[in-house]
Amino acid sequence: MEQMMMSGLTELEYRIKKAIDRLQAFEPEEGYYLAFSGGKDSQCIYHLAVEAGVKFDAHYNLTTVDPPELVNFIRKQYPNVSINYPKTSMWRLIEKKGLPTRMRRYCCQILKEGGGEGRICVTGVRWAESRKRKTNRRAFEILGKTNADKVLFNDNDEGRQLFENCQMKGKRIINPIIDWSDENVWSYIKNRNIKYCGLYDEGHKRLGCIGCPLSSNMADELEKWPKYKEMYKKAIERFLVGYLERCKKRNAEPFLTDPDKWFEWWVNGKTDDWTEEQIEGQEKFGAN
Repeated sequence: MEQMMMSGLTELEYRIKKAIDRLQAFEPEEGYYLAFSGGKDSQCIYHLAVEAGVKFDAHYNLTTVDPPELVNFIRKQYPNVSINYPKTSMWRLIEKKGLPTRMRRYCCQILKEGGGEGRICVTGVRWAESRKRKTNRRAFEILGKTNADKVLFNDNDEGRQLFENCQMKGKRIINPIIDWSDENVWSYIKNRNIKYCGLYDEGHKRLGCIGCPLSSNMADELEKWPKYKEMYKKAIERFLVGYLERCKKRNAEPFLTDPDKWFEWWVNGKTDDWTEEQIEGQEKFGAN
């Protein structure tokens, strides 16, 4: 912030300049791979990349449990964004792997985090989103095949040379708004008169997958989009067929046998005969 005061810039102007500097520092000849979600953060990195004058192609990974309003918004407002369709749907994944939980979010890796291998990727990750991200994420990153292969360094770190010269097949990642607050994000959007998805005005804080176990409004989301609620229930029924057969062969007691009770536990964290809190219950099921 001392640099901001010395330069005579407002906080927003300082944040914008710093983000643009980050984008311009490592612009590859083929352009950036910009990970786009349609949410406020990815809108910021998209428009900042335009302002920076860097070459990029933006990609949206459709998960099959995306809010319809969000998908329509992206198609209308960002026609240049490539929509990547998954090889399998969330419903088939549940049938095979069971329901995703807070401790077992296999769906993100399969449905959302693909693409950009071997390229320099731009994401809208921000420290303000969670304590974990402030600990584990930096402005510049090199991501190998596993998290153990990740290399992190800051803007002034000598390790930036490693980023620039890295020949790894893994992703090199730039998070240009890593240090932006929520206020910075909304100030930028309003300052630039950028249209955003109307779901925010309806009270949604995040525009992720419908039924995401990390959402604080999971039950409300499933009530808002009842067709998705029914598809989740049908996927649970298909999963239970194989799950109960495996339990029988192993002579193991199943966690729950009724699909409605399973759904109730997944959404509310408890049923009539299961009273643990959501995250504890989900941790236990994920561990088992």
